Amino acid sequence: MTVASRTDYEVVVGVEIHVQLKTASKMFCSCSAEVRGAAPNTNTCPVCLGLPGALPVINRRAVEHVLATGMAIEASTPEITRWDRKNYFYPDLPKGYQISQYDLPLAAHGRLAVETSQGLIEIGITRAHLEEDTARLLHQDAPGGGRFSLVDFNRSGIPLMEIVTDPVIHSAEAARRYAEELRLLLLTIGASDAQMEEGQMRVEANVSLRPRGTETLGTRVEVKNMNSFRSVERAIDFEIERQTVALESGERLVQETRGWDDTRGETYTMRLKEESQDYRYFPDPDLPPLRTDPAWLETIRSALPELPAAKRERYRADYGLSAYDASVIVTSAAAYFDVAVSDARKPDPKLVASMLSKIGLREQKAEPDILAQRSGTELASVVALRMAGDITSQNAEEVYAEHLRSGRAVADIVSERGLRRISDSDALGTAIDKVIAANPAAITDYDAGKTVVVKFLVGQVMKETRGQADAAMVQQLLEERLAAGNQQPG
Repeated sequence: MTVASRTDYEVVVGVEIHVQLKTASKMFCSCSAEVRGAAPNTNTCPVCLGLPGALPVINRRAVEHVLATGMAIEASTPEITRWDRKNYFYPDLPKGYQISQYDLPLAAHGRLAVETSQGLIEIGITRAHLEEDTARLLHQDAPGGGRFSLVDFNRSGIPLMEIVTDPVIHSAEAARRYAEELRLLLLTIGASDAQMEEGQMRVEANVSLRPRGTETLGTRVEVKNMNSFRSVERAIDFEIERQTVALESGERLVQETRGWDDTRGETYTMRLKEESQDYRYFPDPDLPPLRTDPAWLETIRSALPELPAAKRERYRADYGLSAYDASVIVTSAAAYFDVAVSDARKPDPKLVASMLSKIGLREQKAEPDILAQRSGTELASVVALRMAGDITSQNAEEVYAEHLRSGRAVADIVSERGLRRISDSDALGTAIDKVIAANPAAITDYDAGKTVVVKFLVGQVMKETRGQADAAMVQQLLEERLAAGNQQPG
């Protein structure tokens, strides 16, 4: 199924993103929040198991992460916030309710600018609130047929931030770009590792269609189980087309939750969608309201690093990078780039960006942690050698790639391979004589007026010198030698 090209309907998408926060302990107890690799049901206690009489205690660091996120998305913070109980029954919810926030979230009315193929758009963010994660269900096939589910409570109680946009997104691409930009922001401020494949960042989309030119929202369908950014875009595109076909055929859409099957490339019905009143929110009697002291907020604000949008703008303004290079580097290798351009040898930032984009990010794609294991000073070394004319551009790329793969110092690679540029006229003259002697047909063509063969001969000299020769000097010496009738100096 492909995305509909019809224009009778306007697409309206709201995105909800749940993010596990980067804390040592869980949201309301002292159990470790690091559950990867732990045996099932070992990181638990009476609080996160929901046992009678257990009382929750607020995780301060988790609150600070949400407050920092709110500041990063330019949201407002209330003077006082509170905790609510969200009531529903499901096997992964041990208490029968989830401690969350309802009408007084830690952050509200924010925004995030996102670059799309249609230009820069600003997406309003309704809220960012704090809650506890649920347990994890593992569905398996039973030996004698049928299915059964196991519950692992290790994840129960991990601090979870939910960030909800306004219903202002109008394409699947914009929804994907928003999710990507938000993840980058969260990584930058250290709020979460946000690894989608680990379930640390979970994206859900509310998709509806309405007749173009109207204001009332259409029937909302929530789409879950999108475990990659590519899946987010594909699932929303599928749902847009599915709803368009249904509306055009006169079918009545129902408000429901649908899952995304990435293999089949389609959504499927999971259950009818609940409304907020179905959760019967009420203030949690075990947790007092939380006051946000101005001095505390200022401490959090002053600790915020440079945010991705500001960094991209600085790269363009201070270093003259293209919008594309600035975006790619900020997304994939900002810290590494900053080390390289701040080197005392003052490498050309554009050349640093070019080498990083062409070679560094290619190697990073094959080995994701490679730049984290290498120092940007070595990239600065390569660029400095290139700028000084000590190595050719081709050899610079080869040296940098070898450094990334092996971890060896650039200077050692250049020295061992003898790659410093040859600009001595006598040494180049010897290589030129050898090439002229080996290519009499090319010399005959040159004498006949086919001067284009000079480029061929230059290439042969470069090959002879293993790319170390100064190409401009080679061409000059060759033209002089050929113009003089190939007579060697006596």
